[in-house]
Amino acid sequence: MAEQGDNKKKRDWRRIRRTCYVLVSAAFLVPVAAFVITYFLVDVPDPDAIASQETQTVSLYYADGSKMVDIAPEGTRSKVSYEQIPDVVKHAVFAAEDATFEENAGFDVKSIVRAVWIQLSGGHSGGSGITQQYVKQATGDDAPNLGRKWTELVAAFKMNNERSKEDILTAYLNTVYFGRGAYGVRAGSQAYFGKELDQLTPSEAAQLAGMIQGPSKSEDAAYRLWRWQNVMQQMVDKRWLSTSERSDFTAPPALIDRDKARPTSLSGPRQAIEDQVLDELAQQPFGLTEDQAERQGVKIYTTVDPRAQDAAEQAVNSVMNGQPRSLRQALVAVNPKTGGITAYWGNSGPGTTDNAQTLQQPGTAFQPFDLVAALQQGIGTSSVFNSASPQTFDARQITNTEGSYPCKAVCTLAQALQYSISTEFANLVYNRVSTKAVADAAHQAGVPGEVDGTKLLAGENGGNPDISIANGGGSTQVRPIDMAAAYATLAADGQRRSPHFISKITFSDGRSFERPDDAAAAFGTNSQQIADSVTAALANGAQQNALSLADKWPTAVKTGAQPLDGHDNAKAWTVGYTRSLAASVWVGSDRYEPIRDKDGNPIVGSGLPGRIWQSFMNTYLKASSAPAEAFPPVATGLPHTPTTR
Repeated sequence: MAEQGDNKKKRDWRRIRRTCYVLVSAAFLVPVAAFVITYFLVDVPDPDAIASQETQTVSLYYADGSKMVDIAPEGTRSKVSYEQIPDVVKHAVFAAEDATFEENAGFDVKSIVRAVWIQLSGGHSGGSGITQQYVKQATGDDAPNLGRKWTELVAAFKMNNERSKEDILTAYLNTVYFGRGAYGVRAGSQAYFGKELDQLTPSEAAQLAGMIQGPSKSEDAAYRLWRWQNVMQQMVDKRWLSTSERSDFTAPPALIDRDKARPTSLSGPRQAIEDQVLDELAQQPFGLTEDQAERQGVKIYTTVDPRAQDAAEQAVNSVMNGQPRSLRQALVAVNPKTGGITAYWGNSGPGTTDNAQTLQQPGTAFQPFDLVAALQQGIGTSSVFNSASPQTFDARQITNTEGSYPCKAVCTLAQALQYSISTEFANLVYNRVSTKAVADAAHQAGVPGEVDGTKLLAGENGGNPDISIANGGGSTQVRPIDMAAAYATLAADGQRRSPHFISKITFSDGRSFERPDDAAAAFGTNSQQIADSVTAALANGAQQNALSLADKWPTAVKTGAQPLDGHDNAKAWTVGYTRSLAASVWVGSDRYEPIRDKDGNPIVGSGLPGRIWQSFMNTYLKASSAPAEAFPPVATGLPHTPTTR
């Protein structure tokens, strides 16, 4: 019996061993078989074919369907031979993208294993070397999945067997996208530094190679520095650059002007529109880089009305003619019913700051959000708070600007908004609604929580803002585009929509994608009543500030300024809307200093910015035959019991 038991154990172990042999063999042979089959099925990409795919034109259109501009990549492409690529450029590219390129079989095993592990762990990682990236460019498939990665790996291995390293590197560097509209390393060198390849320093070569991973971030100085540091360190680690040589170099301080990097047929302020459209294209819901768009010959239909853009440029140019050259201005107009940007003035042309995207103190133009916060907490527009001047809050003295207003120290909130009574709103915010509630109200209306890493409407270390937010001062900062969007929410009965430039894109194969409407009630269940109450409080703003429109379009307007000592201001605003159009206008300077007009007078909200706003609105509303839509009456449902403080 014991012998039979031993024989049974031996048979069992033989079965286990055989099963293990089969499993081990399958684990080895199945991938090998799959690799062989894939090897014969995939094609090695042809460099000329890839280059031809990248020469399609991206076209931008106005809202009425007329052509805005063609962006043709042919003008920013120039091939080089292997011999024309300096060693310092090759080494920088290896350091940035594939340090083992010259020795590997088309892929780096360590990088692949690391990428697979990250994928299986639920993360996302590239892990692609130069040959794999070239294959990905050829197929146009960059889906973050293991199936695509497998095909890419086999194709890279096959290409490595059939072509020389010199040919692969040359093909890659002649087709890779560097940003700024530049395809290929020679075009990239011109777009970034205005130099030929053989003129690049190791520092410039490292900067250029570093941008391959993030070509859309070419204008982001922090990103450029981060990538430069990484590439330079890798060059030292791989001994392509000595430690002493590395210490001789600093990051390239600046790039050549954008207009010199990528020529365009757009001129003046419309160049900023093109830049904003291409930036938005890379974001959701579209998610297309400029590189991908140019491969597919995309047509981009914008929300910009050419009549509105003409009116904006005419208004800015006529009002600012002869004014001090140090003054800057911005104008953004938004359609409240769609969120589409109808007109845009960010600067006077390429190479200058886009002021519509810069953070500025809104001053008293921010007070409507104090009122929103009050209404959300049941404090009505007829409530009265102490408006005597001056008053002190947390050791900050707040003073009303000089001027005549009938209510003096017993003003309602509606009157305080009409006359920009700073002390009353400080009282409201400090003693009742809280600074956080005001920040929340502005965010709900459309002011983003963060811009380029800067948290908006927050205090130190991201905490609650201080009392300065009540009147848009201190650390309170927003962009002109944010003010236009937030006031558009008020014009749309409390329906918030994201401001945007793109309404639709179409592809060369006939596919199209329209931006979905993302309307949402900004202020909760009482959103319409709150918005309409604020609109009613702003209804006399145009007449009070001599900014009424010619054809009597019902209008809500708020002027504002950020005061300095004495009678001077640092920023001046006019923001207002009809039912069909909301527009913000800002006038200031590049520094925090007094702003004065050509006659030496302090600039106030109803001055230069008010005149620009009025001229723009009159011209466009008349040209577009916009109907004189009345604002809805304030609906019942919100408390309006007078409160005295």
